[in-house]
Amino acid sequence: MTGAAQFPSEHNKRLVQRLIDAVARHELDVLHEIAAGEFAQIAKRWILPFQSAFPDFEMEIVDLIAEADKVVAHFRCSGTHRGEWLGVPATGRRFEKVDEIYIFQVEDGRLVSALGVEDNLARMRQLGLEPAHRAR
Repeated sequence: MTGAAQFPSEHNKRLVQRLIDAVARHELDVLHEIAAGEFAQIAKRWILPFQSAFPDFEMEIVDLIAEADKVVAHFRCSGTHRGEWLGVPATGRRFEKVDEIYIFQVEDGRLVSALGVEDNLARMRQLGLEPAHRAR
């Protein structure tokens, strides 16, 4: 049986809160406690390059909605471009309050997957990296 019956929505929301807190503090060792299987390794591969590019980044939780084995999280992220990101060298510029929305899956009390949408166009615009417009 999956975590939906065993673990209430508030527990699942706390898992996501712990993930965000750990990411913000650069303490990814907690992943082995809150994430299961391959997701823990995938999360590290996703988080570490972002932390390197934006070492001062902050994530504000706007909303957490949980039902059964899913948690939907709306974040606003800010940070200063101090390292390479998506192949672009550091600009020293800052982005503020870029929206991100993720749907986390919980099984047996641990995070097992996430699907997210980030407003990277807003982030790129704020960093002065807006892609050139192409004529159609």
